[in-house]
Amino acid sequence: MRIDETAPPGDAALRPLSARSVVLSLLLGAHPPELSARDLARAVEPFEVGGSTLRAALSRMTAAGDLLRTDTGYRLSERLLDRQRRQDDALDPRTRAWDGDWEMAVITVTGRGPAERADLRTRLGALRLAELREGVWLRPANLRRPLPDDLAAVLQPFTSRPAGPARDLVAVLWPLGTWAATARVLLGHIARVERPADRLTAYAAVVRHLLTDPVLPPALLPADWPGAALRTAYADYQRELTGAAPRA
Repeated sequence: MRIDETAPPGDAALRPLSARSVVLSLLLGAHPPELSARDLARAVEPFEVGGSTLRAALSRMTAAGDLLRTDTGYRLSERLLDRQRRQDDALDPRTRAWDGDWEMAVITVTGRGPAERADLRTRLGALRLAELREGVWLRPANLRRPLPDDLAAVLQPFTSRPAGPARDLVAVLWPLGTWAATARVLLGHIARVERPADRLTAYAAVVRHLLTDPVLPPALLPADWPGAALRTAYADYQRELTGAAPRA
């Protein structure tokens, strides 16, 4: 079973960012993820977010639990710190040399409701596992990360090796051609846009796309795989963005 293919970045993928999204982009790229109200106001100006709009967005985000009000400014909540960790990992995945082994996770619990099943699928996808068939998820064992402890209650992990060529299995699990084509379109787009608001919108699409990169071993990737180029472009922009947003 294939995962959903990534659509080319058209108008829907490159929609203008809201004030909330601008604030989150700035804080998700900041380490530590905290800025003063004054620094936030200065940082959002190039993205066409006015003072009253920013204040309203900060109020709503604090009430919703996205941000925590501190003595010096605003900080990401714990829930969004987990999102920052995933974003950081998308930029710099922790990998190891691949020896041919595959991770396999078999779901062992039945009777879960639709919401629970959807949440589990989302979590397994975020771990860069792909579904071979109902309840069977796998990937090459080249990532340096354990499965979360709480997943032990719903699945059984294994280490295995496919009987056939690993490249054939990869072709079943991931639409690599579609992912690469979208990455190249994004690389071309970010090279052309100039307005700060347009660039932030474009790079938001870049980071969303990087989150879906399966991060496969080089031996299993097509020639001229654009993943590294997209990561480098995003890393350069992130340094530019955080450099324009002083620490609190």
